[in-house]
Amino acid sequence: MLKIELYTEITCPWCIIGQHRLDKVLAERFSGLVADIRHHPVLLLPDAPAAGVYIPDLLRSRYGAADPKAAFARPEGAARASGLDLDLSRQAWAYPTQAAHALILAARERGTQHRLAVAISEAYFLEAKNIADTDVLADIAIDYGFDRAEARAIALDPAQHERVEQEAARSAVAGVHSVPHFVFVGRVAISGGRSEDEIAAAVEDAIQATAVG
Repeated sequence: MLKIELYTEITCPWCIIGQHRLDKVLAERFSGLVADIRHHPVLLLPDAPAAGVYIPDLLRSRYGAADPKAAFARPEGAARASGLDLDLSRQAWAYPTQAAHALILAARERGTQHRLAVAISEAYFLEAKNIADTDVLADIAIDYGFDRAEARAIALDPAQHERVEQEAARSAVAGVHSVPHFVFVGRVAISGGRSEDEIAAAVEDAIQATAVG
């Protein structure tokens, strides 16, 4: 079994691309490999208001990007090259992600963590859903080992949000400064918008490192 630690932020477009590429590489190039993908939260906008931050304003204030379409072109092109229909103009808001991350952490013990993380990311980017809304999260989570009341309780629980923030702080202390960040078998680490070939090479390196002990 190949252990993969995956550090992501739900509202980061390169993270949904990274998740998609990882799944694609594992399915197409390592079909016989059993992977244990464990998710860790990174909070890029830890103080985002409940109503969200308007992304064109965020791009303008943080990056000086006057034209969102120009800023979207590179990640959208990278996504399409890997077969992911990503149109970043669909989603205009960056919502707080503590509640969604709390459910993803809770899904670890149910064996559905990676699938739930992907489903929440797709709901956010591909369906333009508000993934800070507990009802939206509950609708998604019921397909991944939760009942509705339980999912809503986790998403609303301040203690669960604090757990996410503590995990995110540990991610930063561990040296995670850009996302997505992949760590394979605790030895091989890559970050950012990596190609399918680069991810595949990291998997190969991890397999070889495991083989030699």
